[in-house]
Amino acid sequence: MKKDIVEQSDSEIIKQVLRGNVNAFEYLMNRHFDLLIKIVKKRVPYNNVEEIIHNTFIRAYQSLSNFKVKKGFEKGFEKWLATIAVRTCYDYWRMAYRHKEVVMSSLSEKHLAWLEQAMSEMSEESLYEKGLQAESKEVLNEILGKISAEDRMVLELIHLEGYSVKEAAKLLGWSVSNVKIRAYRSKKKIRNIFSKPLMK
Repeated sequence: MKKDIVEQSDSEIIKQVLRGNVNAFEYLMNRHFDLLIKIVKKRVPYNNVEEIIHNTFIRAYQSLSNFKVKKGFEKGFEKWLATIAVRTCYDYWRMAYRHKEVVMSSLSEKHLAWLEQAMSEMSEESLYEKGLQAESKEVLNEILGKISAEDRMVLELIHLEGYSVKEAAKLLGWSVSNVKIRAYRSKKKIRNIFSKPLMK
C-alpha cells in the first residue's frame, strides 16, 4: 500500500516534485516553515520575515534538482534549506546596504548611553547578553546597518550566534579564509563605529 504523502520522507517528496508533481512541494513548505521562521526572524527585521521565507522557498524550488539525497541522511534537506535561508537573508542586507545609509545621529540618548556602557565592556559575550534586551537589539541593528551585508552576516553568525568559522563558511558558501578575514574586519569596523559617537 502506497504511503500517504504527509508520511513520506523529504527525499521521497522531492522525487515526486522532480517527476512533475509540483503540488507536492507544498508539503515540504508546510513541514519546514517553522524551521525557516526560527532562522529568518533572527536575521532580518520582523516586517520582512514573511517575504524572506517566501523567497527562500522559491529559491529552493528553483534549485531542487541540485539537491543531492544522501543515504541515511534524512536531515539533509533541512540543512540545505537552512543554507538557502541564510544566503537569502544575506542578500536582503546586501540590497538594504546599497539603498539605505544609517545615520548615527538618529540614535536616541538612551541608545548612546547603552553604547557607552557596551564600549566599556566590549566583549562579544557582553554584547550578546545586552543584545537579548529589546532596546539593545534596536541599537545593534542601527550599528550593523553601518557595515556591509557580508560583514554583518559574518559578525552575526560567528560573534552573536556562536557558529564556528567553518560552519559560517558552509552556510554562506564562502571559503574558510574569506570568513576569517571578514570576521576580523567586521569586528574592527564595529569597534570603530562604537568609538565615533563617543568622541564628539
